[in-house]
Amino acid sequence: CNLFLADELNRATSRTQAALLEAMEEGQVTVDGVTHALPRPFIVIATQNPAGASGTQLLPDSQLDRFMVKLSLGYPEPQDELRMLRRKQKGNPLDGVQQALDKAGLAALRAQTDQIYVSDEVLDYIVRLVAGTRTLPELVQGASPRATLAVAAMAKAAALARGADYVTPADVRRIFHCTVAHRLIPAPQTRDVDALLDDLMRSISAPQLK
Repeated sequence: CNLFLADELNRATSRTQAALLEAMEEGQVTVDGVTHALPRPFIVIATQNPAGASGTQLLPDSQLDRFMVKLSLGYPEPQDELRMLRRKQKGNPLDGVQQALDKAGLAALRAQTDQIYVSDEVLDYIVRLVAGTRTLPELVQGASPRATLAVAAMAKAAALARGADYVTPADVRRIFHCTVAHRLIPAPQTRDVDALLDDLMRSISAPQLK
């Protein structure tokens, strides 16, 4: 497959999680000593059960670090929930879902993203932001160099999404939380990690692009 959805991944066994880690990192799976290459592209989307520890296995830090972003949907706004109810009265909205992109289209978007320009000033800004997580006393572990690469890649995607061909500090800030927060290990009694990242971004000066 090209898109793999793992529902409630933290309910999978450690062995299953390790197999998925091989697929995400090496682009291959090994069964009975035989290695099979995965098709390209290969994208993993996973969910976690946020409540209750019974029957769950915490994902190791090395596996969390392989996920480009982590999103939390939370509860919908009342007006959005009302819109959902209205749509449901006329049948299942999922029945009308149509394909938006094929493999060739995705490859083309990736190629476009690779061509987005990132200045040395913005690259330095990304490095300073990620390095800043490693000095915060509220964190046992800061973000890895893999996070630095992910922030740069996501910032380029954010620039492409707004129709630009270059990355700005605002693009970096826009994706910083969802790209970095899940890679951090907070110390006991640490306050909200998102608030911590907000403070970090305020403390590090952004470059003024000409």
